[in-house]
Parts: sequence; C-alpha cells; structure tokens
Amino acid sequence: MNAEQQTVLRSIAIESIHHGLRHGCALAVDTAALKPPLSVPGASFVTLRRGGQLRGCVGTLAADHPLAVDVSINAYNAAFRDPRFSPLTTPELSGFSVSISVLGTPQPLRCRDEGDLLRQLRPGIDGLTITEGPHRGTFLPSVWSNLVTPHEFVRELKHKAGLARDYWSESIVVERYTTETW
Repeated sequence: MNAEQQTVLRSIAIESIHHGLRHGCALAVDTAALKPPLSVPGASFVTLRRGGQLRGCVGTLAADHPLAVDVSINAYNAAFRDPRFSPLTTPELSGFSVSISVLGTPQPLRCRDEGDLLRQLRPGIDGLTITEGPHRGTFLPSVWSNLVTPHEFVRELKHKAGLARDYWSESIVVERYTTETW
C-alpha cells in the first residue's frame, strides 16, 4: 500500500465508526471510484486502542469483499461488535487510535508435530491461524510483541482457539500469513 491508499483506508475506517455512532451500521463504500488494491477483494483487521489499551479488534481471514468495504465493516465491528468490549460511545472518540492490517494470502504449513511448526515460524513476521474441527484461532504478527517465543505464541493461540495449550493432532490445520500494518 502506498501512503495515499493507507490514508484512504484509514479515513474509511474512521468514517465508518462515526457513521456507526449516528446510524447503527457500517459506512457503505462506493468502490466504483476506487482503484486496486482498494477495489479488489482483500482481507483486513482493524484494531482500536484508547489510551494505549486494546479497545476492539475485528477482522477477516478471507478476501470476500473489496478491501475498502472489508475495512469499513471491520472498523464498525471493532467499535461496536467486539464481544470483549461494550460498544464504543461518543465520549470515547477522543483519544482513540486506529490501526489497519491488510493480510497477505494465507500459506498452509505442513507440520509433522508441534516442534516442526515451531521451527518453521518467523517471529515478528508470521501471523498464524490454527484450525481443528470447529476450533479456530488466529494471531496477527503484531501479537509477537507480547508473546515473543514461538512456543508461547503457539500455546496461547491454541488456547484462544479453544484447544488445550499442549494439544496436537495430525489433523490440525496451520496457515501462516503476513500483514502490512499502519
């Protein structure tokens, strides 16, 4: 993303949050006026912080909507539908920050066991999704700032997915991805 595209997506995210406060829904984005990559399918996460503390983070792993639409929906959902937080209120608008992560294409990782997975991980670079039956969890690459070792990263991701921290099976599906975040 160039600086202009980043600015457009950031404006869409902020406008969608304001629109949500006024109208109770995400901002509708007219993609006809936008050029790729904003007008083509893309996956994103939008993270809100207030006073440096997480206030909401919602995203998509699959590129099902034009990227600009995806950012608008995820900004609205991060502000009003993240189940970990109450919906954002007007007084909270001052002092909150928005970061956007655009996901690269997920790449499957072939892992014989957890040790094999740990050896393949690139700390600080890889986002990771683990799926086992109905259990699924993902961590963005930014989570490496809090969970710095591959062992810790994978254990906590399994826990987030609803699995035991020491769980492993031959049927577990692991995908990695990178993000561009601003």
